[in-house]
Formats: sequence, C-alpha cells, structure tokens
Amino acid sequence: MADRAGLMARIGEMAEAIREEAGKNSSFLVITHFDADGLGAGAIICKALMRLAAPFHLRIAQGLDEEILGEASRSRYGVVIFNEIGSGYLDLIGEIDFRGKKVMIIDHHQVAGDLPEGVMHLNPHEHGFDGSREISGSGIAFLLSKSIDEANRDLAPLAVVGALGDMQDGGPRRSLVSLNDEIAQFAASIGSLEIREDLILHGRETRPIHRALAQTTSPFLPGLTGEEDRCLDLLASAGIKVKEDDRWRVLADLDEDEKQRLLSNIIKHLSSKGIGGELALELVGKVYTLSRERRWTPLRDGREYASLLNACGRMERPGLGISICMGDRGAALDEANRTLAEYRRSLAQCMSEIYSNPSRVRALREIFVILGEGLIDEGMTGAVSSMLSSSGAFDSKKVIVVSTMTKKGEFKISARLLGGARGLGINLGSILKELSAKYSGQGGGHDVAAGAQIKAEFAEEFLRSLDEELCKAAGAHAS
Repeated sequence: MADRAGLMARIGEMAEAIREEAGKNSSFLVITHFDADGLGAGAIICKALMRLAAPFHLRIAQGLDEEILGEASRSRYGVVIFNEIGSGYLDLIGEIDFRGKKVMIIDHHQVAGDLPEGVMHLNPHEHGFDGSREISGSGIAFLLSKSIDEANRDLAPLAVVGALGDMQDGGPRRSLVSLNDEIAQFAASIGSLEIREDLILHGRETRPIHRALAQTTSPFLPGLTGEEDRCLDLLASAGIKVKEDDRWRVLADLDEDEKQRLLSNIIKHLSSKGIGGELALELVGKVYTLSRERRWTPLRDGREYASLLNACGRMERPGLGISICMGDRGAALDEANRTLAEYRRSLAQCMSEIYSNPSRVRALREIFVILGEGLIDEGMTGAVSSMLSSSGAFDSKKVIVVSTMTKKGEFKISARLLGGARGLGINLGSILKELSAKYSGQGGGHDVAAGAQIKAEFAEEFLRSLDEELCKAAGAHAS
C-alpha cells in the first residue's frame, strides 16, 4: 500500500539536509543519468541548487561503476548526489570510501542491495509507489526541489517531460497516472501546462503532416515511420490536403473529420502488413503542451521535448540537453534540433535494418534477441528496444532483448517486457540484476524495462541463462 505521508516526510528530510549543506557553503557533485528522465531530473536539482546559491558540478553517466564512484570519492565536493541513478548500485556504493562526504541518492528505479551506513536514500518504491509507472526520476526530483523551496514550483513541466521520456504514459489513452498525473495537474493549475486528448504525432504543431507521421516512433509504424513518400501517399488516399496555398499544413490544422480519416487509413495500412489496428489507436491520447514555451518549437509538446532530450543524451550530447532544460534557447536549440534529426535518422536506419534482415533477429524460447553489433550504438539500445516493444511485431515471446558491444568491448543489452507478458508478475529488473552479478557484470532497472552489461566472453551463456530464468518465471506465474 502506498505510504504518501512517509514519502513526503522522507522528501522533507532530504530537502532540509540539502538546505543545511547549502547554508554551510558546501559544494555539490551531482551525478545524473543520460536519458531524457535523467537529464530532466539533473536540471531540476541543479536549478534548485542554483537558487540556493550553492556551488555544484554536474556529471552525466550511462551507469555507475568503480571508476566513476572512485572519482566521486576523490573529488573536492563535500556532497555527492546520485540523481535518477543509484538505487540499483547500493552494494557497489557501499564498497567506496567517500572520505567524509555526505552522500545522497534520489532515484525511482528498483532498489537492490543494502543501504550503506550514512547514505541518505529517497526512492518511491520504499513507500509503495511504483517508480516505473507512478513517478519518474524527474518527478521525484521535482517533489524534492519544491520541498526545498516553493519557488521551484515552476519546474513542474520538466517533471512531466521526464515522465513522458521514461514512457510512463501508460494510463488510459496514454495518460500519466498517480503522482505523475498529480504533478501534471499542478503544472496545469499554475498555467504552465495544457492537457487534452488528441492525435499524438511527432511535431504535431511544428511539422508538415506527412513528416510528423513519418517521424513518429512511439509507436513505431512499419512502412510509415521513416518513410515520408509513403506517408504522403497515405494522406492522399485519405483525401487530406497537405498544403493550404503555399503553406504546409500541420496536424493542428486538421478538423475532426480529417483526423478520423487519417486514423482509419493508418489502421488499414497496418492491417495490410498483418499488424493489428490497435497499434494505431496508441496514436490517440493525452497531449501535454508546455504553454509557456514558444509556439512552433519542439519544446511546446511534452513528448517532442522528451525526444529531443533523449536524442541529446544518446547521441553523446547530454550537456546540450541540460542546457535546454536550464533555459538556453537560440543557438543551443538549433543545435539540439539538428541532433534530434540525426538521432531519428539513426533510429530509422536501425529499425529498417532489423525489419529487413532476418539474420539480425534470433528467437529463443521466451525472448527475441536483436543482434545489434556493428549497427546499434551502446547509447541507443534502450531506444531501439522501446520502439520494438511497441511495434506489435514481436509479441509472440515474453521479452525483446537488444544487444550490442560497448566501446570497452563489453556485451550490453536492453530488455523490454512485451505487452502480452505484462501482468504475469515477471520482474526484468530483478532478473537481470541477479543474473548479471553471476557473470561479474551489472544490471537492473524497472520490472518492465531493464538492462545489463557483462564481459563479452559470457554473452552466449548469459542469453541462454536469461531465457531459462524467463521460462521459470513465466511457468511459476502461470501455475
């Protein structure tokens, strides 16, 4: 059962500790995750520290290891904050001598290991809230920042963007739920967010309709995503004009009848490829508009903002994403837009190769393994696995696993529980945490989305062991 009072009390304790350290002129090292939720959470905490006039340094990481933790322990900063990362690394953190530094963990991933003595820990799972559905890392960072100072209430839209980037819009009609929804409603109440139901396309207010459809990746639409010419053909078959005089029309220009014809034709297209029309219905849902952002920019739409942050993080430009979250526009936004365009091209190329090359897909008993070496960069595995899991093309198994090799020569996977397996009680984060440790690696995450990294020589044995564990888990929950 969720313990709201306990969570808010814990938030209050950590807020007081941060205010106290800032009052003593302590310096802060903030280590945050590199995805959209991590960048949003990092910006929120850094904004709160700036408003306390506290000196800080931000570091962005794909994960934690002995090297990163060792550098943090030897740094000159008096306070180390692990933000949107850390709860899955408690044992590793406990092995490090932080030399009298104050250590805080602000996270929403599943907790693994024992909390080291003296470490402050804020995690919604410990109070009955599901960090994969009910509250994002940006969300918990926002609640903390608002407790530090009510002036930080203006950071609520970033928490919504982080939740959308973490794909936590799993409620009815792709809505945010629980604490995420409360934060969204709060943002709406102060006039910084608008919430309504509509078609959800990438660039719905900024891009020509055919391009918005082609650039929609959640869900991935086989034969349309990345295919502008085919999208133009579909619009023509639906009798929808793409231009008004010399101006390209955008989704916001369509009336309700045109939107219905567009949706019907998308369903027909998917049916022709043997994919259920229910996938297209995922395009209808809650739209979260950041009303204080300038019109005709990608920062107006919450999901598009999240895509931009994901692009910056996964294309090795996380500092650019932080800059946008902190308020930079102009040249920074232009560069971020170029990064987003490159990111989408890379994703489309990956997806096209996977769909057109059967040798890239390996089927085991309970998992599909996507062999991404030489195709998928280590920072892109999570994005690709999320897109594939929502495509509807791989639902005959329980889990989809996207694998690749890291620059350090290690075997990395990102795994997603497929729709048909949700509700069976399978916990991917726990399985990968325990299994990777057996192979001298690290793993963890959420119950439906997790990852792991191990030595390359154990790759084959690891995958077979993972398949075996999933067979056991599926059998146990079915009996």
